[in-house]
Amino acid sequence: MENNNQKPIIEYIPRFLEYLDIEKGLGIKSQETYERLLRKFSQWLGKNNLENLKPEQLTEDHIWQYRVFLSQRINKNTKEPLKRTTQNYYLIALRNLLNYFTDRNIVCLPAEKIKLAKEKAEKVIKFLSLEQIEKLLSNPNSSTLTGLRDRSILETLFSTGMRVAELVSLNREQIKIKNDTQDLEINIIGKGNRPRTVYLSKRAIDALKKYLETRQDKDKALFVHYKGPQKAAKRLTTRSIENIIKKYALLSGLPITTSPHAIRHTFATDLLNQGVDLRVVQEFLGHKNIATTQIYTHVTSKRLRDIHRKFHSGNK
Repeated sequence: MENNNQKPIIEYIPRFLEYLDIEKGLGIKSQETYERLLRKFSQWLGKNNLENLKPEQLTEDHIWQYRVFLSQRINKNTKEPLKRTTQNYYLIALRNLLNYFTDRNIVCLPAEKIKLAKEKAEKVIKFLSLEQIEKLLSNPNSSTLTGLRDRSILETLFSTGMRVAELVSLNREQIKIKNDTQDLEINIIGKGNRPRTVYLSKRAIDALKKYLETRQDKDKALFVHYKGPQKAAKRLTTRSIENIIKKYALLSGLPITTSPHAIRHTFATDLLNQGVDLRVVQEFLGHKNIATTQIYTHVTSKRLRDIHRKFHSGNK
């Protein structure tokens, strides 16, 4: 137990980040995100001459003033006010800091006193129909080096449902294809350093085999670019993959919003539409929490409602 309320709130933040690492098991990226979000609160305290404010001195009025501050902030990139979702990220980080104080028996405002901004609309899941995904997958010109590479990228994304960051981190040594290989498992390290297994379809295997047969370089990365200095790093970046997908989306007449994550959403939605259990889909996607996977049930529930409306005798 820490000595109660002997330090300003700001001075507890480094210990809170250690707590996230040691007791909550959050990865480095998550810790960095919390540090960035709480830095905004620290800056606000400083601008209002509250840098010496102690946990027990934090009031609901302080929280209200901080919420007003967030609502009036302008996003440097869009030149527009912060989205309510973004405002809530800052508030949730502060909530968790207060929960840390409570866990350490440090007198402070209850975390539930921090109300989140009401979001205007429910998150929209962007995904493709099977006809659209087929158009996208078949668009690359397989008679060229880049076309073979791009086809294997698209097939791998749809076959595995991987995040784009997981895809770009793949190495050639992970793909062991024999002549009679019909399916293939790959062990990857996903978000939060959680290991999981993903599965390649016959189509993905065939595309990867043709692509790898063209590789003359010794770079360990699975997906590489063909431009730039000979000795430069060849591994494609997440931005490169996003641009590749946008290119083929436009060529296929698909929405400009088509992205690697849209393919991941399509992978998940297809499995649910085929009757796969939600918890199995959770494992495929590498979600830590089942609630994250449940966002897809809105899509499949609408499909089931439409089927019920069309075919059930009670509706006729």
